[in-house]
Amino acid sequence: RVPAVVVNEEVIQNSKEVLSLLQEKNPTFKPVLAIIQAGDDNLMQEINQNLAEEAGLNITHICLPPDSSEAEIIDEILKINEDTRVHGLALQISENSFSNKVLNALKPEKDVDGVTDINLGRLVRGDAHECYVSPVARAVIELLEKSGVNLDGKKMLVIGAHGSLEAALQCLFQRRGSMTMSSQWKTPQLQSKLHEADIVVLGSPKPEEIPLSWIQPGTTVLNCSHDFLSAFTCITCFPFCPLKNMVSSGRRWLREQQHTRWRLHCLKLQPLSPVPSDLEISRAQTPKAVEVLAKEIGLLADEIEIYGKSKAKVRLSLLERLKDQADGKYVLVAGITPTPLGEGKSTVTVGLVQALTAHLNINSFACLRQPSQGPTFGVKGGAAGGGYAQVIPMEEFNLHLTGDIHAITAANNLLAAAIDTRILHENTQTDKALYNRLVPSVNGVREFSSIQLARLKKLGINKTDPNALTEEEIGKFARLNIDPSTITWQRVLDTNDRFLRKITIGQAPTEKGYSRQAQFDIAVASEIMAVLALTDSLVDMKERLGRMVVASDKNGQPVTAEDLGVTGALTVLMKDAIKPNLMQTLEGTPVFVHAGPFANIAHGNSSVLADKIALKLVGEEGFVVTEAGFGADIGMEKFFNIKCRASGLVPNAVVLVATVRALKMHGGGPGVSLLLPSSKHTFLKISADHSCCNARTNIVILMDRDIPLQLIFKYLVLRIDLVCELAKRAGAFDAVPCYHWSIGGKGSVELARAVRDAANKGSRFRFLYDVQLPIVEKIRTIAQAVYGARDIELSPEAQSKIDRYTQQGFGNLPICMAKTHLSLSHQPDKKGVPRDFILPISDVRASIGAGFIYPLVGTVSE
Repeated sequence: RVPAVVVNEEVIQNSKEVLSLLQEKNPTFKPVLAIIQAGDDNLMQEINQNLAEEAGLNITHICLPPDSSEAEIIDEILKINEDTRVHGLALQISENSFSNKVLNALKPEKDVDGVTDINLGRLVRGDAHECYVSPVARAVIELLEKSGVNLDGKKMLVIGAHGSLEAALQCLFQRRGSMTMSSQWKTPQLQSKLHEADIVVLGSPKPEEIPLSWIQPGTTVLNCSHDFLSAFTCITCFPFCPLKNMVSSGRRWLREQQHTRWRLHCLKLQPLSPVPSDLEISRAQTPKAVEVLAKEIGLLADEIEIYGKSKAKVRLSLLERLKDQADGKYVLVAGITPTPLGEGKSTVTVGLVQALTAHLNINSFACLRQPSQGPTFGVKGGAAGGGYAQVIPMEEFNLHLTGDIHAITAANNLLAAAIDTRILHENTQTDKALYNRLVPSVNGVREFSSIQLARLKKLGINKTDPNALTEEEIGKFARLNIDPSTITWQRVLDTNDRFLRKITIGQAPTEKGYSRQAQFDIAVASEIMAVLALTDSLVDMKERLGRMVVASDKNGQPVTAEDLGVTGALTVLMKDAIKPNLMQTLEGTPVFVHAGPFANIAHGNSSVLADKIALKLVGEEGFVVTEAGFGADIGMEKFFNIKCRASGLVPNAVVLVATVRALKMHGGGPGVSLLLPSSKHTFLKISADHSCCNARTNIVILMDRDIPLQLIFKYLVLRIDLVCELAKRAGAFDAVPCYHWSIGGKGSVELARAVRDAANKGSRFRFLYDVQLPIVEKIRTIAQAVYGARDIELSPEAQSKIDRYTQQGFGNLPICMAKTHLSLSHQPDKKGVPRDFILPISDVRASIGAGFIYPLVGTVSE
C-alpha cells in the first residue's frame, strides 16, 4: 500500500506557472471552468471555489435538481458550449445520468474530463497530444510514477470504474507495458483477480462486504472514487486534476485569438480554351462547405450564421475577440474612366486574391459589393467577377444572397409609410387626440419612451411626466408640421420599373383626400444602404438611421427618422443585414460580400465592417483587397475622402485597372457598345502615348495622395512594353499585364508580387480637402483637382440647398459627387482628358445619416 502522496499541490503549482506565462501575452486572460452539478452540494462548491482561486482560474456552478432529466442536462451543456467566455466544462452528476447522449453533447474542446467519444477515440488511437485525457486516469499514472512504481509487466486491476475512466485507465496502463483487467465489485471471480493483481485501482467506494484480506500484501492500491474517508485514499481526483486540461484549453483559446498562416485547402482550376460562359464556369466548380472555409480562416463556430451550404453571415463579436490583432495590408482596386462595358475591377479583385492565397500562400480577403437585381437583370448583369476569377456560386451571389437588400427595402418603405401616416394624422386630428395616440395610457400608467424623451430635450422641454405638459408644449411635441413639398424620402424596389419613377399616392378613400406625387427608386439607392456601408457597429448604425433627414418642417428645419420615432424599428429590421456575408472564389479563397451603395448618388464601396473584420482575419502579413465603383475619379475619390474618413483606415496600395478597350477609346478610337465586336475595340491602331492619356491622368490623381500604385492591363496589346513604360513614367510603382480571366489566379501572380512589394513600401496618405471648408469650396476642389475642370457653376436651386444645409449645421460633411462615370467631365461623350470646362451643379442633396452631401452634376441619372 503506497502512502497518501498528494500530487495536487504540484499540479496546481505547474498550472499556475503556465497560466502566468499565458497571461504575459494576454493580461486579462483567466480560464473559466463551468461545473454542472446535480443537486446543491455546498461543500463541494466551496472546495471547488477555494481550489480554483488558488490555481488562478474562475469557476461557475450550474446547479440542477437531483432528479433532472437527460434533456435538461443536455440543454445546460449546449448553452455552455456556445458561451465563448467558458473554456472548460465538467459534470458532477450521478452515474445514472452519464448517458451517451449527455456525454457527447459536450464540445470536445471544452471536455476537460475527457469523457466524449472524440477525446477517448483520439487517446486510443495514440493522439493524446490532440485530446483531453481523463484527469483522474492521468493522475493515477503520475502518482505511481512519482512513487517509483515500475509499470512494465505489472498486472493492473480496475474495480468499479465505468465508461471513460475505465477505458482511459486501461489505455494508459497498456501503453506503459502493463497487463490490464477490469471487474465490478459483485463479480464472483473478484477475489482470484485481486490475488493476481500487482496494482489495484478503485473506481468507486469499496462495499463493506468485501474484506481487506482479499488484497495481497505488497499490492499497490489507489482510490479514485469521491469517497474522501476511505482508508485507501491516495489521490483526490476532483477538482484538482482538470487543471492541466483547463490550462491546455486556455492555451488553445489564446492561440485561436492570434494570427496564424491559414491552412487553406484551395480548389483546383482546370481552365478551358476558349473560355466558357461565367455561369458554366461557376457551375463546373464545387465550392467548399462554408463552415469548412470559416474554420480554415480562423472563425469560431459561434461566430458564423450559416445560410445554406455556400454562404454565411459573420457576427460582429469577432471584432471584440480580435481587437488586439494587428491589421493586414489594405489594397484598393480602382479603374481608369471605363467604357459602358466596364473595366473588370471585380474580376481583378478576385483574380488578385486568388493569386495571393492560392498561389503565393499569403492570407488574403476580397471585399466586394452586393449586386442589385436592377443591374443584374439589366444590361450590366451580375457582379461576381468573370471568367476564371469570380465568386461562387454565381446565382447565390447575384440573387438575394442572405436578404440584406430586402431588409433595406423593408426598412426604407417603413420609414416612407411613417412619413405619410404622420402627415395624415396631423391633418385630421386635434393636438390632444394626437398626443393621446403618441403617449397612450397603458394600465393606467402614462410614460414617455426614450425616443420621446430625446425629442422633448431637442425641443427644450425639460419635463418627464406626460401629464405635466402645457397645451403649447403638447402641440410642439405632437406636431412635426412636415412640409410635403420638401419630402426627399422615396419608396424603393430592387427592380428596374420605369413606370414607378413618378406615381401619385394616397388615392384610397381611407386617406381622406391626402395625396401627393411621389416616386420609387432602386433599393440600393436608399440612404439606408449608404448607412449600412459606412457604419462600424450596431450602436453607430442606430444613431445614423436616427439622423437621416427625410423632409423639412414648415419653418425650414430638418425632420429626421428619430423625430418620427421609428429608429428602433429600422434598426431591428437591419440587425442581421449589418453582418458581412462570407463566400468564396473559384479557387476556394474567402470573400466578404456586403453592402452595395451606388457609386453616383452614394460612395460606391463595400462596407467598412467587412473591411475591418477581414483586416483582422488576414493578420499583419495578409492583404485585404477591396473595390471602388466606377472610375478612379468617382469611386476611388469617394473611397479616400468618405469611406476612409468614416473607417479611420488608410490604404497601403492601389491597383488601377485599364482594359485595352478603354485605352483605345480614350485615345481617339470609336465609342464602345454591345453591338460592336470585341475585336474592334482591342486592335485599333492608336498610338500607345495617345491611348494612355486617361490612364496617365488617373495615375497623377493617385500620386497626389502619395499611395503606391500598380497599373494593370487586362488584355494583351501590341507594344504592351511601351504602354507599361509610359505608366511607370507617369508615376506608377509598376505596370503589369494580367490573365486571371482566362486562367485564374495563376494569371495574376506577377500583379500579386507587385502589390506585395508596393504595400510594404509604405504610403503617406492624405485627404483631398478639409471637411471644415465651405460646401462650395469642397465641390470646387474635387472638380479642379480630380476632374480637371476650370471652375464650377451652381444653379439657383443648388445654391439654395447649400445655404439651407449650411444653416442647418451640415456644412462640415464630406462631398459625394454624382456625375457620369463615362468621362472625367460631366459629358459622357467627352473621352480622354477634357480640359478647360465648367462643371455645372444642377442640384445638391444630403444624406445626413450616411454623412455626406451629394451634388448632382449636369443631368446625371440616379
